[in-house]
Amino acid sequence: MKKKLYRSGNAWALLIQKAILELLDINPKVDEVELEIEGKVLKVRKKE
Repeated sequence: MKKKLYRSGNAWALLIQKAILELLDINPKVDEVELEIEGKVLKVRKKE
């Protein structure tokens, strides 16, 4: 799946589809996520 980054103030944002959030069991209203970089790969996971 290809996605574009979008400008958000002085930062860039990545929109994540609802279906993907559901698969990851992430509720963006209450859950926090952890970002991890391995090489040139960005990993996003729900913070436990």
